[in-house]
Amino acid sequence: MSYKIKSRIWIESENHVLLGEGRVQLLKAIDETGSLSKAAKSLNLSYKKAWQLLDSVNKSAKKPVTINSIGGKGGGGAELTDYGKSLITAFDEINKNCWDFLDKQMEKIDEL
Repeated sequence: MSYKIKSRIWIESENHVLLGEGRVQLLKAIDETGSLSKAAKSLNLSYKKAWQLLDSVNKSAKKPVTINSIGGKGGGGAELTDYGKSLITAFDEINKNCWDFLDKQMEKIDEL
């Protein structure tokens, strides 16, 4: 029989979620597409939901995570700031380290 530990992590600031897997996916999609609208579409999120998630991240972060330009004839856009890119990198590393730790802890059950 094989067992697995299941876990999800997120980072909070004053009871507001700064980052979690969904928010990080959204930030990565913004980085790839250059647009909140396109990022939302690629993740099957409504624009309103994506905007709310991004707004929540920006309000909880120490610095702006995105730079947004307003739409118009050429269309608007969004891009990650260096700080936003650093947050993604840090979260991914924390998440990986968490999974590595949990895998090692699982050995305690496997050895029983």
